[in-house]
Amino acid sequence: MTTPDGTEVKIFTPETTQEAKQGMPQFFGVSERSTGAKHLSLNVTAFGPGGQAKPHRHKDYETAIYTMDGNIILYYGAELETEALMDPGSFCFIPAEVPHVAFNLSETEPATALTARNDPREQENVVLMPELDTDALADRIAKRRAEG
Repeated sequence: MTTPDGTEVKIFTPETTQEAKQGMPQFFGVSERSTGAKHLSLNVTAFGPGGQAKPHRHKDYETAIYTMDGNIILYYGAELETEALMDPGSFCFIPAEVPHVAFNLSETEPATALTARNDPREQENVVLMPELDTDALADRIAKRRAEG
């Protein structure tokens, strides 16, 4: 069925992951490109053992995350100073423009999260923040993984 604006219901299954701009493997799902969505995107992020994103923010849009399995640590804030644990069944809301980086706490087990955004062109509005990708961050992540 096609709606008055020309969009239609679409059901599909991405066969493989692709690397997101943030550096993590994702099953890209609903977006402007895949379905003609006008106001949202929905993806599955597949953190491999020890997987981690690059520090980034999302220009002008919000992010919602649901942790499906594994334990994911989120550092967020202007200097990535705040830590949050996303464990299975937890929801996370990240306001627009908030710098953050996520990583799989485990170096032996995968972690998976469902991510929704109010932007159908979500990859185009990812802003990498290499100034936050420092040796100090790498040391902090290694220390946190050692703590479990």
